[in-house]
Amino acid sequence: MSRTLFNLKRGSSLTDFLTLMLHFIASIGRLTLLFLETTGKLGIFVGNIFRQLVSPPYPWSQLWRQVIEIGYLSLPVVGLTALFSGMVLALQSYTGFSRFSAEGAIATVVVLSMTRELGPVLAGLMVAGRIGASIAAEIATMRVTEQIDALTMLSTNPVKYLVLPRVIAGITMLPVLVLIADIIGVFGGYLVSTLKLGFSQGTYLTQTLKHLKADDVISGLIKASAFGFIITLMGCYTGFHAKRGAQGVGSATTNAVVAGSILILICNYILTSLLFDK
Repeated sequence: MSRTLFNLKRGSSLTDFLTLMLHFIASIGRLTLLFLETTGKLGIFVGNIFRQLVSPPYPWSQLWRQVIEIGYLSLPVVGLTALFSGMVLALQSYTGFSRFSAEGAIATVVVLSMTRELGPVLAGLMVAGRIGASIAAEIATMRVTEQIDALTMLSTNPVKYLVLPRVIAGITMLPVLVLIADIIGVFGGYLVSTLKLGFSQGTYLTQTLKHLKADDVISGLIKASAFGFIITLMGCYTGFHAKRGAQGVGSATTNAVVAGSILILICNYILTSLLFDK
């Protein structure tokens, strides 16, 4: 009798284990299919954007509005982020380099870190939080309220009217924001180094200009253009494919910010490997 119960428990445990494994494999399959489906939709969406890019006429009024929204109105938050990042970078560099009597390298570290990495990445993340969410919420609301369907009924291509101006503005305006952020960030490091740490103003500026090369600035601007494309693309894509209802708008907004931020970090590593791996 006990042996029979043991065999039943053993068989039941084996069945439960196999069932658990089947559920695990099925979940992996569902995630794989979802990933492939999303990748395919995104690829089609990008192809449609480029097709509209070479098909005039263009909605210039919408493009100008997005230039103001993405570029000019994002300047305060990007400038403040860059200023305090440069100031903190100078303080932390001094704390570390003072242990090795290498305080003279602070100017070099600040200018290279801001132009190569911190300027593009921090500006991209801040714009992703501000503009990516705004784009996704706006387009998702239009999707939910059937305004996009109304544009199609009026023979207006929604991709050209809604998506293309935002993508072009993101690609062109984010490098401008990053260039301004680089200047403000380096200025923040200059303020802390000269007013708080006691560095000579002339020496600090000389070291900054001595080690700054055009390639450092250009590489940051290349990253900025790629980040601008990612931010606007994910905002438009998630908004375009938002589900019905207020919950769909919220999900689209969240997905735009999260996906844009993660893709910015991934793209930053890839571009850094390509631009600086010698």
